[in-house]
Amino acid sequence: MAKQSIKLKIANKPYSFSIESEKEELYRLAEREVNEYITSIKRNNFQGWTDVDYLGMAVLKFAIKHAELRQSREIGDEDLRELKRLETEIDDYLSRPEV
Repeated sequence: MAKQSIKLKIANKPYSFSIESEKEELYRLAEREVNEYITSIKRNNFQGWTDVDYLGMAVLKFAIKHAELRQSREIGDEDLRELKRLETEIDDYLSRPEV
């Protein structure tokens, strides 16, 4: 896989990365989302907040979203296990000799 160097700007600070070329769009999207969120919370003009505070809130937001996705996936796995159990139960029932 081809690598390329890109620069992303988060909260007006540039960061250099060496990434797989096909992932550039994903990195650019993440850069845009982080910066948009920081801009949106800066509109609240919290007294005494620094860029570090805004970055902290952005990190927290994305961590919460990640945890929500992980939880929903776990719930989905439980549902799939229950469906598999029901499928097995139905198969067992249907394979019983008629009485």
